[in-house]
Parts: sequence; structure tokens; C-alpha cells
Amino acid sequence: MPVPLLSIEDIHVEVDGNHVIKGLSLEMRKGEIHAIMGRNGAGKSTLAHALMGHPDYEITSGSVRYLGRPLEELEVWERARAGMFLSFQYPQAIPGVQVGTFLRKSVQAVRGDEAPSNKELRKQMKEAMAALGVDRSFLARYVNDGFSGGEKKRLEILQMLLLSPQLAILDETDSGLDIDTLRTVATGINSVAENSSCLVITHYQRLLDHLKPTYVHVMIDGAIAKVGGPELALEVEEKGYDWLQPAGTAEVLS
Repeated sequence: MPVPLLSIEDIHVEVDGNHVIKGLSLEMRKGEIHAIMGRNGAGKSTLAHALMGHPDYEITSGSVRYLGRPLEELEVWERARAGMFLSFQYPQAIPGVQVGTFLRKSVQAVRGDEAPSNKELRKQMKEAMAALGVDRSFLARYVNDGFSGGEKKRLEILQMLLLSPQLAILDETDSGLDIDTLRTVATGINSVAENSSCLVITHYQRLLDHLKPTYVHVMIDGAIAKVGGPELALEVEEKGYDWLQPAGTAEVLS
């Protein structure tokens, strides 16, 4: 059997001295979409930042392996070069840097020798923008400067499409989106998931209506309390979280 793309075993994560993730295990293989749901404060975003190597998020015990390699061996930029991508819940503005320049430099930095030529990149950019309903004038604007919530999320997905990651981690990409933008974002995620894996963090079922999650994980108090298929998200939408098992008693799917 091929080596899992991502293997997380019993990790604990601290943020500013607070024990946030308390024994979380998860395994992902190529072509899978894993959705993580949970209340605010459950540890969902903490998991995303810890995986990408944010210095404020310390994995104090347990192990994470990416493509069979211990993740702690990789610096943040090396994780990106190795095919990991994080879409932020709150993307930052970069006044003075045009979107077109930002995308071109991002692709060159992350894909390195595998980066397409400028001509090919322009073609890929044009196709991706058409798929996401993004006008060409978007490229001349400054990154996220004065952008609406929907425009910020479209830019995140546009960047993801151009970087072609092996593992895309999407931290509440659906937050604050109208239904049309939500469908567009889901189209981008589904496109990437055809050849990669996606870890989708969300509060709501509505994004999952447009995706085909392989597994749905529910986090409570820093651990995965329950794992299921797409039907679990519907159950959570109907019942909320109070009926779920306490953290540490999660079902395990092989």
C-alpha cells in the first residue's frame, strides 16, 4: 500500500502555553477530501497552523509525517516547496504588491524548476481566472487591499490552482461567502482534489454540499470525537455538537 500523504499520530499542540490539541490522529491519502468540523475553539485552525509550521504553534508530542518524512525536518518554505498549501481564514492585505506579480512570484518560488514559462503561466492564470469568475482587472489590484471577503477567498483559491499543491489545507475558506462565491470556491477545491488531497476546515454543512468529502471528522476540545462519511456533516447540522462523544473516545476508521 502506498505511503500516506499525511500521517498524524497522537499530536498535542500548545499555543502561548495553552494546551489546545490533545491527542489528535488522522491519516490522508492522495485524492481524498477530509473535512474537519467543530465549534469555535475546538482546535481546528490550530491544527492548520501547526501543520504549516507557524512558530507560535508548538507540537509538543506525537508525530506528523508528510510523504513518509517527519514534518519537523521541514522549514515552512520547504513544506511549501514539498507541495503543502494553506488557505488562510483571514488573508492579509499587501498594499503596493499587484496580484499578478504576487501570483507569478509565488509560483516561481514554490514550484522552482517545475514552474511553467511566463507564457504558459499566463495561459494557466487565464484559465483559472475564467473558472473562478475573476476579471482580468483583478491582476492589477494590490493583494487583498480593499478586497471583499469573497474576493479574498477567490484569490486564495486562484493561488492554490496555480501552485498545484499535493496537500491543500483550507481554513474556513467558506466563512462569510454568498452562495455563488461558495459554489465557485468549491469548484476550485474539487479541481485540486482530483490530483491532490484537501483538508477542509469548516463550521457548516453548506460547503460540503458542493464537495464530496471522503471523511468528515468532528473536533471537540482539541481531539477528534467522531469520524464518518458525508452523512455525519448532515447529522451535525441537524443536531449540533452536544450529542457527540467526549474527546478521546473517537471511533477509528481503518
